[in-house]
Amino acid sequence: LQDGAGRGGSAFSNSSVIAKVNGTSIERGAFEERLKSQEAMYAGQGATRDQLIGTVYNMEVDNIVLNQEFEKLGLTVSAKELNDILFGENSPLRQEFTDPKTGEFKVDDAKRAFAQIKKSKNAEQIKMINSGYIEPTIQNSLRNKYQNLLIQSVYIPKWMVEKQQADNNAVASASYVYYPYVAIADSSVKVTEADINNYVKKHSNEFKKEEETRSIAYVTFSAAPTSADSAATLAQINDLKAEFAATPDAAAFLGKVGTELAYYNSYFGGSRIQVTNKDSITRLPVGGLFGPYVDGNNYVLAKMVGIKQWPDSVTVRHILIGTNDPQSGQQVRDDSTGKKLVDSIQTAIKNGADFNTLVAKYSDDGGSKEKGGVYDYFPQGQMVIPFNDFAFDNPVGAKGVVKTDFGYHYIEVLGQKNRAPAYKIAYLAKPIISSNETMNEANTAAASFASGAKGTKEFNDNASKLAKPILSATEIKQNDFTVGTMANTRSLVRWIYENKEGAVSDPTEVGDQIIVAMITNINKAGLMGANEARPLVEGLIRNDKKAKIIIDTKMKGSSLEEIAKSSGTSVLRADSLSFGSGFINGVGNEPKIVGAVFNKAIQGKSSDLIAGNSGVFAVKGETIAAKPADALPETVKQALIQNRKMATYRSVEALRKAATVKDYRFSFY
Repeated sequence: LQDGAGRGGSAFSNSSVIAKVNGTSIERGAFEERLKSQEAMYAGQGATRDQLIGTVYNMEVDNIVLNQEFEKLGLTVSAKELNDILFGENSPLRQEFTDPKTGEFKVDDAKRAFAQIKKSKNAEQIKMINSGYIEPTIQNSLRNKYQNLLIQSVYIPKWMVEKQQADNNAVASASYVYYPYVAIADSSVKVTEADINNYVKKHSNEFKKEEETRSIAYVTFSAAPTSADSAATLAQINDLKAEFAATPDAAAFLGKVGTELAYYNSYFGGSRIQVTNKDSITRLPVGGLFGPYVDGNNYVLAKMVGIKQWPDSVTVRHILIGTNDPQSGQQVRDDSTGKKLVDSIQTAIKNGADFNTLVAKYSDDGGSKEKGGVYDYFPQGQMVIPFNDFAFDNPVGAKGVVKTDFGYHYIEVLGQKNRAPAYKIAYLAKPIISSNETMNEANTAAASFASGAKGTKEFNDNASKLAKPILSATEIKQNDFTVGTMANTRSLVRWIYENKEGAVSDPTEVGDQIIVAMITNINKAGLMGANEARPLVEGLIRNDKKAKIIIDTKMKGSSLEEIAKSSGTSVLRADSLSFGSGFINGVGNEPKIVGAVFNKAIQGKSSDLIAGNSGVFAVKGETIAAKPADALPETVKQALIQNRKMATYRSVEALRKAATVKDYRFSFY
């Protein structure tokens, strides 16, 4: 299959490179194919193309760094290994080739299907199998091998287990004096830009940025539909009400006037209908109307087109003579040939031919062929409408030929359950949208604001005059498709990265509002600048400065009693301090202070002053002991092993961080 799929070209130029990872290119053609595959896979979950671009990009980068590592290590998947996985106990084909009645994985059926696909030389089908099953199976197998290598490399020596167990069981008691940072007003301690830059340089590994980010300030002007816009939509739908009620052809009428709710030209039982005002609608007589009513952002008129008694589920068996593949749009066989073949099958069955034999020989439906053509008790609406209507509208035992987008089906109804009323309902839905007047008013106000806001001062002054709150969005990256909580703002992101700090945007439509934005910060890759780092470190630096003030001016003496007296505090006591937790009751998390308590050098005497998380401390160790072991050595060892194993699962992140990645997505999306 891999050989059959080949490595053909694409609709894109080979020079269209999305990114380079350690010198290996991600070509746009291949990237787009992956993207389309993911779009098809997640279409039912509402994922958009924009949302998936980043996901696919990350997958491609991860695959490259891993494959490069696999090659260095000589990891491969042999043909026999691949065969064993595809047709083994944990086969990715299980869902498609498992007998629903017995739960048995039909290995031979799967092998036959693969052989038929390979024999057919259908390039599109082979490509789909290759990308959907073969390549993911190989990749997963290689990842498992790599992960197992890392996991097997984990070794915990005996001394480490003993040390960890001793640390876990160590307890101590101490006396201490504590002067909290909150006792000194924040306003009395200034944190300068130089302070922040020095702190960032000193802790450079914690403040390195992999990529540039930008920030904006923005104001909004509402372009949401007004009450007048809502009234206009209501009037529009009322004007159509009489014609909608009178029309004998709901489908043609809705096609002519348009509707936001697609017309389903068949029936659903009450339990399958999930709409606003369901109870009122299902009580309508045939031809009756309900509404207009508001549903979401629409005014809606509902019309009862028909009512029938239908089962809620049906079992059929069928033979599909395919004429068209709806997914690819390719013709399987011409229509007349398909019709002649299905008619001959119908005649043969009337004359006593075995249905199962004909299914096995002729049916093009892979989903039912191996089950004798049977679909067991499926609900209303699951099948395409002509197939669905034949199955639900005819009694058990009915047989006939039905034409669908797939081709011709010879169908026999085998079973039906739970008959109840089913309804065909047409919905005329018109969206409540902003009028041109509403949009023009919002755009005019936004344009007036933008024209007078050519700098930070003017931007802020204009917002103040209009009583507009200035909103902000930070950490905007070059390849983002959203800004803050605003979805579908790729064009805004591009503007942000195509302009300089201080630039003010033209009015930009985002959802039901018009925004005017100003670029407030450009934070380059590398060490964070002072403005960007301030929210992260200002409190820490302020506490460092407060600690110096406290040590220099507040806490004096060589004993706890002297220190307490000089600082106007008292000597406190802490019992059952655990070396493993670093927590002091009534104070909080103070690992540095708890660690000092276990220092034998300060047992029975006061320590030097120590700047902790929440204040400055002087401590005196009283006792160090060991509590009874909470866990056996083997349990401690397994916990250590598990911790190290967890680190191996971050191996891809480490490989990616170490890789040289050149990202060119901004040139394409």
